[in-house]
Amino acid sequence: MYRVGIIGGGQLGKMMILDGKRLDTYFVILDPTPKCPADSIADEHIVAEFDDVKAFHELADKVDVVTYEFEHINAEALKELEEEGHKVYPSSETLLHIQNKYNQKEWLREHKLPVPDFKKVETTADIEEAGKAFGYPMMLKTCTGGYDGKGNALISTASDVKTAFEALGAGKLPLMVEAFCPFEKEVSVLVCRSVNGDVKVFPVAENIHKDSILDETLVPADISDSCTEKAMDIAREAVRVFNACGMLCIELFVTADGEIFVNELAPRPHNSGHYTIEGCVTSQYENHVRGILGLPLGSTELLRPTVMKNIIGQYAVDKAEVKGLEEAYAIGEVKVHIYGKEKVSKGRKMGHITVTDKSLSEALKKARQAHSKIHF
Repeated sequence: MYRVGIIGGGQLGKMMILDGKRLDTYFVILDPTPKCPADSIADEHIVAEFDDVKAFHELADKVDVVTYEFEHINAEALKELEEEGHKVYPSSETLLHIQNKYNQKEWLREHKLPVPDFKKVETTADIEEAGKAFGYPMMLKTCTGGYDGKGNALISTASDVKTAFEALGAGKLPLMVEAFCPFEKEVSVLVCRSVNGDVKVFPVAENIHKDSILDETLVPADISDSCTEKAMDIAREAVRVFNACGMLCIELFVTADGEIFVNELAPRPHNSGHYTIEGCVTSQYENHVRGILGLPLGSTELLRPTVMKNIIGQYAVDKAEVKGLEEAYAIGEVKVHIYGKEKVSKGRKMGHITVTDKSLSEALKKARQAHSKIHF
């Protein structure tokens, strides 16, 4: 029996367990929330904070390999585990390169992967200097901790500098400025690398955001064949230069003239890869588990055009109860995933809908119809 430890018990960990259980894998999770989404199906749950080094060691002692479902964790603690002989994938080295966005961009640039111009900043004067170099608009970002649009502030003109600086902590967090990329589409590519060196790339997905949160993912992406090849080549190179094992997601900007720039990376299964559960021969979650266990990776072939639509909380509710499943499931091709979070809050991901169909337009139509039926 394989034994896997997951730092994090959210929906990504839950879906990892659902696929890994087909191999009779024993899962131990570490998460501070007693009734987190993965708690209901994990074999053991260590209730501890994500900076609790002692709990990390307790987890590692119970399993053959440790992985994680999000990157805002104690990388130095992971390094300690590795030094003691525990297997951790992706490694602490991979996480340290990616966890800080400035370091991530430096590593990408050093390895000749295409990124927008960027610069570390500490004061409003630094930001204004960057504005002279990059022009406006540009993006101010926190180097650590950001997700779903949090930690980003658009600076449209020089008069926005002070407001953006204060919105992101006024220098309390490390900051960077990035030249604004005039992209036509945002796409993502999922790539998996096994500890035995096997690499598989998933189809390029097109992502549509609403209020800086992923709303819909459409696969295959509506981009040219040459852009598709470029995106997949970047994914292959990224998993190599970051020496990643398991899943790696690369978010990319595609411009009108066919240029591609790397936006961000995540060393784990990703929200934009939910579509792989129904849409591909092998899901990102199954391949992640196979990859960190050193098993051959499965085919990533797309079975049919696929759409994933997130179910996002619209307002706060103390007890989450889903309504409208019957109406949504009346649309035959619809698959609904409810994560099992106890409370709803505005902007919180509560579930998602996947539809595979003969055409992308039909799949999108049905996903939106189903989405309109479901409420919390």
